[in-house]
Amino acid sequence: MMGTFGGALEARHIDASHGRLTAECVGEVEKEEGVLVVRRIHVDLRLVASEEVRETVERVHGLYAMRCPLYRTLHNAIQLTSSYTLVVPGADS
Repeated sequence: MMGTFGGALEARHIDASHGRLTAECVGEVEKEEGVLVVRRIHVDLRLVASEEVRETVERVHGLYAMRCPLYRTLHNAIQLTSSYTLVVPGADS
């Protein structure tokens, strides 16, 4: 999912290379008849970029999933979600 999101950003001239885009994934499992089964995965995307791209990043985040092979393969079987954080260089936290 990160690759598809990054590719969509790059297509809009937003640099997502060289560690500017990272992701942390959290999966939740449940037992089904004694077998661990992945039920939910959340991908938390983090992009280091200027504030000027926020609106474009928001639009891309709203549409990229259905263009992602992984998402399209799994979304009917398990819950897949994502969020993003825009980190503006030099901004006070």
